[in-house]
Amino acid sequence: MLPTQQGSFRLFRLFGIDVHLHWSWLIVAMYSVSTRVGNYASPLWALFEYLTLFLVVTLHEFGHALACRKVGGSANQIVLWPLGGVAYVAPPSRPGATLWSIAAGPLVNVALIPVLAALFWGVAATGLADGHQDAHRFMRAITWMNLSLLIFNLLPVYPLDGGQILRSLLWYPLGRARSLLVATGIGLAGGVGLVGLAVWWQSWWIGIMAFFLLSGCWSSFKQAQELRRLEQLPRRSEFRCPECHAAPPIGSYWLCPACRGAFDPFATSAVCPQCHAALDLTTCPDCGSTRPHRSWDGSIVDA
Repeated sequence: MLPTQQGSFRLFRLFGIDVHLHWSWLIVAMYSVSTRVGNYASPLWALFEYLTLFLVVTLHEFGHALACRKVGGSANQIVLWPLGGVAYVAPPSRPGATLWSIAAGPLVNVALIPVLAALFWGVAATGLADGHQDAHRFMRAITWMNLSLLIFNLLPVYPLDGGQILRSLLWYPLGRARSLLVATGIGLAGGVGLVGLAVWWQSWWIGIMAFFLLSGCWSSFKQAQELRRLEQLPRRSEFRCPECHAAPPIGSYWLCPACRGAFDPFATSAVCPQCHAALDLTTCPDCGSTRPHRSWDGSIVDA
């Protein structure tokens, strides 16, 4: 239930990454700014505060996207919406690559802490705050917002960054499927805890956040179950995915691009037994990458 280009419009393009804004952001922005107006002598500072908050969010998402590209993945889109931002990243199916792609977002917030703190204390130390109380309140608000975003994002509640970092670390000892099962199990428990917190504090905002987190976590939990089932299938050890090095499962799990019939390209030299069409590209069921069939050579990987 994450936002997509549908219902969004493009704001700008930077480093080949399209940044979109979801229409619902505008509605929530008007409400949020109205609740901040009382904090400042001039209402423009309330608007500036909200826009700066989403500038921080955008920098966070660019951290994810650029790190993903650095490790050989793809990242071409960021969507901003009322609950923050989403960077659509597809890192290589390796724990280290996934870990760096996810951790880079919070690291942007970490890097901003000394910058914002220096600006905040600089305004106070130079006496500028005496004549510009709005500027002082603004710097204090942004400093704490950045820190709050960092702490919240690092909660081990999948699919928050903290939950995905936990999953990446568990990937090393547990493998791809079991690490996702454990991380999403913890995430579901954490999501239920957020629901309880929302009821206790009577916060509809935390309740909405918990709903979206639980929805995303449940979807990933079902994906983990499917990955676990896939891992237990018999494999053809003489072939290897050129991306994740997993051996393909034995069975008719691929569709012919011509007749849409199911067949096993590794048993038929990539030729459909029904219509005799050749399958030039083969998708790995483990990592989802699509590569030329001839590149699935186990001897090259093992060499």
